[in-house]
Amino acid sequence: MNAKLRTLTNIHSTGTVVIVRLDDADEALRASRAAIEGGVRAIEITLSTDGALGVIERLANEYGSEVSIGAGTVIDEAMAYASVSAGASFVVSPNLSRPMLRAANRYQVVSISGAYSPTEILETAEEGADIVKLFPADAGPDYAKAVLAPLSQIALMPAGGVDEHNVRDWFAAGVSAVGVGSSVTKAARPDGDYARVTTAARRFLSAVEAARG
Repeated sequence: MNAKLRTLTNIHSTGTVVIVRLDDADEALRASRAAIEGGVRAIEITLSTDGALGVIERLANEYGSEVSIGAGTVIDEAMAYASVSAGASFVVSPNLSRPMLRAANRYQVVSISGAYSPTEILETAEEGADIVKLFPADAGPDYAKAVLAPLSQIALMPAGGVDEHNVRDWFAAGVSAVGVGSSVTKAARPDGDYARVTTAARRFLSAVEAARG
C-alpha cells in the first residue's frame, strides 16, 4: 500500500490521532508506546517536546508501517523537512502554513493543517491539506456541525478538549477524526504507571468506535 494512503487509513480506521505534548523525550516515548499498546495507530509528537525529532525517529523505526508517527507544531518548510527526514509520515500545523503544505505534498506525507473560521477552513482545504484541524476546538461540536453543514466535503479534525465523554458529540457533528491529548498521554501522572495510558487509550478508542456506530 502507498505510504500516504497507509497513513490516512491508520488515522481514519481509528478516527483518532493521539497528540503527545510532554516535557521530555523519555516521557514522550513511554507514553507513545503505552498508547500504541492500547491500540492507537496514529501518534503526533509535537516539536515543542524536548528531543521530539529523536522520539519520532525511534518510534518510526520501532513500529514501521504498523503505526503512523507524525510531527506536530510544524509551522514552516524547514520544520516539515526535518520531520520527514526523521521518519514522520504526517505533519500537523496549528495554522495555515503554505510552506508546510508544499513540503508535505513534495514528499507525499499526510498534511493536517489548522484553521478555525469557515473562511480559513475552506482556504486550508483549497491549499491542499489532507485533513483540516479545527483549532482551537473550544467552540465545541455545535460549531463544527454548523461549519460542516455547507462544507461537508472537508475532513475536519478537532483538537483540544476532546475526551471520551464528548467524543460522541463530535462525531455526531460530522467530523472525520479527532485529536486527543492529555486525557490519554498524561494518564501516567503522577505515579509513573504507564499502564494507565494504555487503559486510557483503549477506553478512548472504544468511545470513538461507539460514537461512530
